[in-house]
Amino acid sequence: MPRIPCLALIAPKGCGVAELLVIRHGQASFGAADYDVLSDLGRAQARAAGAWLRTMGWTPDRVITGTLNRQIDTAAEMGFDPQREEHAGLNEYDFGDLLEARLKGELPEPVHGDRKAHFRILRETVFAWQKDEIENPAETWSKFADRVEAARAFAVDTDAKRVLVISSGGVIGQMTARSLHAPAQHMMNLNLQIKNAAMTRFMFSGSLFSLNEFNATPHFATPEGATLMSYS
Repeated sequence: MPRIPCLALIAPKGCGVAELLVIRHGQASFGAADYDVLSDLGRAQARAAGAWLRTMGWTPDRVITGTLNRQIDTAAEMGFDPQREEHAGLNEYDFGDLLEARLKGELPEPVHGDRKAHFRILRETVFAWQKDEIENPAETWSKFADRVEAARAFAVDTDAKRVLVISSGGVIGQMTARSLHAPAQHMMNLNLQIKNAAMTRFMFSGSLFSLNEFNATPHFATPEGATLMSYS
């Protein structure tokens, strides 16, 4: 029987390396008073991701989320059995605080309801944050980067071969950029590409930690599944 390469899309459990599968939460409630609530579409996206993984015979040995409701509820909708763990390092950066700090509370009206305007201004704001150009943010860029790395280290400090993490776009962008030794700005360029419930996979073993795939949505690769696609 031919040997399956350890860096296959779905690595066999007998492989010497382990998998860290990081999934962005399902669609939250953009523009609502409480963003941190999954929409009905977000719940459907999470169920589709869980169903696809089970179809592929992939079940996690360990499940970790941040402490945000949209991450916790995405994990619940995916429906896997392992006891869920939490690490606050997987929480998204506070984009509301950054916008308020940079714009001194004078937010342009489009920020509240126009997605394109919101993300254009957010991109500029994160670049300023990374350069320490925003006064008194609730969290500095360096602290964000450090806690994401602490969460990654926590996730891979395990004997588990399949680790499922539910997090957010900024964290996934940072984790991916760091794995590629890319410049800090690359984090935001990646962040803005990440689809809701998209899968980013890393392989790890000892000091090895490498990107295997980024922002994949095989669970949406049907005419019916395509209707579930969203970015925010």
